[in-house]
Amino acid sequence: MTGVIPVRWAAAAALGLVAVIGLVAFVWPFFASAEFVRAHGNDTPWLFAGILALLTLVVLAEVTAGRLDAKTVAVLGVTAAAGGAMRVLSAGTAGLEPMFFVIIVAGRVLGPGVGFVSGALALLTGALLTGGVGPWLPFQMICAGGIGLGAGLLRLRPGARAERWVLAGYALITGLVYGLFMNLWFWPFLGANAPTGMGFVPGASVPDNLNHYGIFYLATSLGWDLPRGVLNAVLVVVGGPALLRVFRRAARRAAFGAAVSFEPLAPPGVVGPASEALSGPGAATGTRPDPSVR
Repeated sequence: MTGVIPVRWAAAAALGLVAVIGLVAFVWPFFASAEFVRAHGNDTPWLFAGILALLTLVVLAEVTAGRLDAKTVAVLGVTAAAGGAMRVLSAGTAGLEPMFFVIIVAGRVLGPGVGFVSGALALLTGALLTGGVGPWLPFQMICAGGIGLGAGLLRLRPGARAERWVLAGYALITGLVYGLFMNLWFWPFLGANAPTGMGFVPGASVPDNLNHYGIFYLATSLGWDLPRGVLNAVLVVVGGPALLRVFRRAARRAAFGAAVSFEPLAPPGVVGPASEALSGPGAATGTRPDPSVR
């Protein structure tokens, strides 16, 4: 991990909890009984939205060690705004979503914790700007956050020659994985609207439903997900090095890892090193001190 904003154990535990709940929210239909799917299946997106909102607040608090200082808020704000603005440019047209390029670079430089929060907030910002708010939004946020989280976990030496190509490969793969997971939020509820042999069958075995979903993905989603992955991979290759330098320069100037300490003021009448330098011989008049004075 090379992130400049470290993740403490509490934040790591919160991120792990988010990952587990997110995974369950996506794959639960494969393991639920037919009765459960019919009775509670439509409640899952709304329940998950509330849980995700609470966990996002926990991650925000823990990533900053219990305080949202101005530097971290600024980084999160800039990343979320940039990602949201890039989503407005395409809004997913033909699967083209360049916002993931920003999320990947931010996660790579700033670390997995901030990468997760930046990805989730960027998706939320883009949804608010484009009017794309609905039961699918929490699932989009968890997927985008996962992409930023994974970028922060890549074990690469900063500035290495292979960094650009590894990130490009990561962008291509995550472009496909994003669509692979996102389809799961609505696929179990298609019912009779699903193409023959591609729909979810409540109570069927896991291999059977996985086979149906695999065919459904290849037939309906791959043509959208592949352009997304290719576009972000190209953006990483072309603009990745420059954006990495910008983020790293900003991180160095922000000095996230610097320890803050306060020294007590000297009592009145006590001369400290700084005052000695200012009040030494010749300081007041600007003249050179007499060499004989020691």
